Amino acid sequence: MSTETADVATAARSIRNPVLPGFHPDPSILRVDDDYYLATSTFEWYPGVRVHHSRDLVHWRPLGGIVTERRLLDLRGCGDSNGVWAPDLTWHDGQFFLVYSDVASFASGYWDPQNYLITAPDITGPWSDPVQLHGRGFDASLFHDDDGSTWMLSMRADWRPGRDRFAGIEIQRYDRAQRRLVGRPQLLFTGTSVGLTEGPHIYRHDGWYWLITAEGGTSWEHQVTVARSRELLGPYEVDPAGPLLTSVGRPDLPLQKAGHGSLVHTQHGDWYLAHLVGRPYTPLGNCVLGRETAIQRVDWPAGGWPSIPGGVPADEVAGPGLPAHPWPDEPTTDHFDAGELGPSWSTLRRPATDDWVDLRSRPSHLRVHGGQSPVGKQAPSLVARRVGATHCSLETVVEFDPVDHYQLAGVSAYYNTLNWHHLYLTRADDGRRVLELLSSDSGRRTAYPELTVDAPGTGPVGLRAEFDGPVVRFWYDLGAGWRRIPVELDATILSDEHAALIIDGEPAAWGFTGALLGLWVQDLGGDGAHADFDLATYREH
Repeated sequence: MSTETADVATAARSIRNPVLPGFHPDPSILRVDDDYYLATSTFEWYPGVRVHHSRDLVHWRPLGGIVTERRLLDLRGCGDSNGVWAPDLTWHDGQFFLVYSDVASFASGYWDPQNYLITAPDITGPWSDPVQLHGRGFDASLFHDDDGSTWMLSMRADWRPGRDRFAGIEIQRYDRAQRRLVGRPQLLFTGTSVGLTEGPHIYRHDGWYWLITAEGGTSWEHQVTVARSRELLGPYEVDPAGPLLTSVGRPDLPLQKAGHGSLVHTQHGDWYLAHLVGRPYTPLGNCVLGRETAIQRVDWPAGGWPSIPGGVPADEVAGPGLPAHPWPDEPTTDHFDAGELGPSWSTLRRPATDDWVDLRSRPSHLRVHGGQSPVGKQAPSLVARRVGATHCSLETVVEFDPVDHYQLAGVSAYYNTLNWHHLYLTRADDGRRVLELLSSDSGRRTAYPELTVDAPGTGPVGLRAEFDGPVVRFWYDLGAGWRRIPVELDATILSDEHAALIIDGEPAAWGFTGALLGLWVQDLGGDGAHADFDLATYREH
């Protein structure tokens, strides 16, 4: 056996967490024959519902997203961290079923969640037109019972002042033939004293119905709760041993925020839990990488309750012993030779349609037609990818001939409309083409006029954004080699923790995503400006 083959074989015996680093929260895991799929939340980003594929639970490859069209999801005007929450992927009777919540708000006790269901014969589609389900709560999922019936679960949201906004888990039957919910919803489970009960999934095993929920909120108090019943509609008994998984009270653990899990049963009878985690830069500090996906091995003795060693997340666990199935490495550089964006790219609030993301007009270039300002929520022009490591960079070569200061194109370290750093080409009042730097921290913008760089002519310019732990740096190349913009910017503002804002006990802003690196073009005057990007190189250092 060669050294390379031995390394792969060894890797297949061990799952190293997080298996999906960076912004990949709320995992729904599914096995169909020998294939495993992980679907994760995408919020205000297209394509909605990001999916990864594995054959051994160790090696994962991105397939891109499922919800690629406005026919399936319209995110125009979507607020920061609204949009697609907690998708659920199931397989039944030769079809994939995807349920997802489109959450419109979270102010004053209202969420305005609308749940949808789409189906497809293959994970790559074609996906059906969406069935509109109820809007009484989010984190919807489906359970297909042994008798052929299908049921929809969700958390029950209660908007009334003085009530528990997380009023429990409800269930309602879904008629697959009629493609609609039937009967009245029933309250299934009110949760434990931890509260904030959400993220329900039901499994049939060992003569019991097992209800898996998330509790404690999505931050440091997060946990996975297990309850069981002999009857689908309850009553459900909570595991007396406490949560299946949590990081609470263990700030020493590298994986924090452990919760929101879903189970999968392997071909050999083993059980695993996919769940979200966060990796703070300091103990209980900001998680710039966002909420990530990890996998834990579950011990489940006959007649007993499921358990995870210590009840805490481990950064390395034993794999299921399946044949190793690594995927080809993703190319470091995207030369934009394909007819569509690769699976690692996402676009903000609008799908990557030809009217603004153009990969055909100029071969081996990505032409991005400029969009709205950083606070615009209808038609921004930001093409970005998730930050997957504490030390990484995105490098590009851009051709851009701005007419005036209303036209900007460059690279960005981005979290949401209020928190970002942006290095861009634009036109100064005196006609010079220049590089400028602008940052936004909770909506407060900081310009750096003393760092402005002349970029004469109209030729290509190299630009690089770099994450170095808690610091963001920018670089440029005007043809004489790389030079650094001499300032270090705060990377930790690009995090869920920094984005959250509570006013008088109410969430005025929230953060559920993670840092991204992107190519950003703004045409604030609506004059038809575009920029051509020759390549994009992403490296983890």
